[in-house]
Amino acid sequence: MEKAILLGVAASICTATSSVCQRKGARSTQTAGFDVRLVVRLARRPAWLLGIAAMIGGFIFQLTALRSGGLALVQPILAVELLFVFGYLAVAGSRSVKPRDWLAAAAMSAGIGLYLRLASPYGGRLHAPGHSWLLAGLATAGVVLAALAVALELDNRTGASAGRRAALLGAATGISWGFMAAVIKELSSHLGAGIGAVLSTWSLYVLVIVGAATMLLASHALAAGPLAASQPGFTILDPFSASLFGVFLFGEHIRTGSAALAGQALALAVVIAGAVALSRSLGEDGHPSREHRPALSSAASTPQRSAGRLPLRRLHQRPGLHQAPAHPAGCSRAPIAARPAAPSLPGPPARAA
Repeated sequence: MEKAILLGVAASICTATSSVCQRKGARSTQTAGFDVRLVVRLARRPAWLLGIAAMIGGFIFQLTALRSGGLALVQPILAVELLFVFGYLAVAGSRSVKPRDWLAAAAMSAGIGLYLRLASPYGGRLHAPGHSWLLAGLATAGVVLAALAVALELDNRTGASAGRRAALLGAATGISWGFMAAVIKELSSHLGAGIGAVLSTWSLYVLVIVGAATMLLASHALAAGPLAASQPGFTILDPFSASLFGVFLFGEHIRTGSAALAGQALALAVVIAGAVALSRSLGEDGHPSREHRPALSSAASTPQRSAGRLPLRRLHQRPGLHQAPAHPAGCSRAPIAARPAAPSLPGPPARAA
């Protein structure tokens, strides 16, 4: 159990690093709809490639952890990824993380872990039947396609918030990752049989196809808006969907006692409260819109236009040149030009050259 916990923590650190690096690489990338060539453009950026390397490392740690432990143990540990992401943002200083942000992130992660701990799936089988995998795959594809359609509608709508689109795509990505966790669990059961058994199983090739599609979806989620908008969907729906897939596919059982159900409801309430608080914080200092960017150039040009008037102001403020010097109260303030000119005196004779 200790090995699975350590591997789960290492996987969460890698996935948090992947989210931050991929968001940094996709920050200045603008997307119109669903662009398949987005990954090709992002592959030219070192930060995004570093995020992909971290994602591969997280996959390896997660695969090894799921071999040592079940979904109910590994997936709640991966929810700690959200805390590592906000830690990266606080250290880098790219976003002002308020104490309530930390409290909301901690509440969300603790609520997810408490829910899955109280649910505590047990039992089950190593392999799921083929028809169950077909139903799970179709259900996942239907939910993801529906979320993608709504996100595209928001993209075409004028005045739509970029944070909402990023949050919607992040939620779809989290569900896809939950399905991938179930496929990884299926694949991990073949690791002990050798490389031949791994290459001959269907789960390896499904993982490659679904992983590529999920990576493209995650890239759009990270490019659509701020990281803090898409990250909650990554972290919340991944363990929840993986837990549901564990029950449906692998026949795991969830505790349904009165105390367990009450605790699960309380944990869900904590998660919802943390998500609402984090959403409000994102609405205050979230992703800046494009309409505000031209104002920066006009504001920057204002000092240049006014800089030419500064010497004139200083020239006019010098007494005795263009204005009369200040006099005490009660004294006459005749202009210099109105005063009688002093008699001119003859100067010294000019010297010969």
